[in-house]
Amino acid sequence: MAHSENQQSSFSDIIELNVGGQVYVTRHATLVSVPNSLLWTMFAQKSPTELPKDSKGRYFFDRDGFLFRYILDYLRERDIVLPDFFKERGRLQKEAEFFQLHELAQRLRPAVSKDNSLGDELCAHGDPEEASLACALGSSSITTTAVSSPTPSLRSPFQKQGYITIGYRGSYTIGRDIQTDAKFRRVARITVCGKTSLAKEVFGDTLNESRDPDKPPERYTSRYYLKYNFLEQAFDRLAEVGFRMVACSSTGTCAYASSDPNEDKIWTSYTEYVFSRD
Repeated sequence: MAHSENQQSSFSDIIELNVGGQVYVTRHATLVSVPNSLLWTMFAQKSPTELPKDSKGRYFFDRDGFLFRYILDYLRERDIVLPDFFKERGRLQKEAEFFQLHELAQRLRPAVSKDNSLGDELCAHGDPEEASLACALGSSSITTTAVSSPTPSLRSPFQKQGYITIGYRGSYTIGRDIQTDAKFRRVARITVCGKTSLAKEVFGDTLNESRDPDKPPERYTSRYYLKYNFLEQAFDRLAEVGFRMVACSSTGTCAYASSDPNEDKIWTSYTEYVFSRD
């Protein structure tokens, strides 16, 4: 027991974590709040020198950095509140199992009734695809009205038509011989324009709503942007849920041109891709 207390005391009160490239700062007491969990074992039963760290000394976990926020929420509150249109419930369950948070993993599993029908908990709180399947299969606890007239948030993504526009500003330099690009397509931010409910359905928790928070679901926005900077990742996601590209436009402007002919010219561009789902 004394050995364990000595190891705990060797950790600072404030802990920095690097989870899949996302940095989190939390208290040591939060990480060890669930006995026998993986984090409790690491931060209560081991010393700092035994744990992997990144180049800046943060404790490193090769896990999903975005979903870890819900793991921390659970450790702090012993409860979890998932956002609307949350499509990562199954993946979050796997993260809970990895961190050996058995109660959380159990709560995230689809509820099954005695007659082997998926329960109404999934219909009410699960992601739209799973919820639609659950409601379609039926359950003794689901009313006829709920099955025949599902709310819009529970509809299958393939039933909701609409357009989403993806935009990005990039920069590139053109060398003085105009034959090679020194740097090409530095994407600063990927914007998402369209109906808010559709954007949330498609991109879920990877959508940053800080510039236009609390927007009603049937309103439109041009101020959302993605939490990652890979256009191909956005395109893959749109293709997965049935969207196809129908239009594209781009403009370019010379942002910097020196009078010195030996210096490279810096150009900026803005490009929009329009996606449609029929």
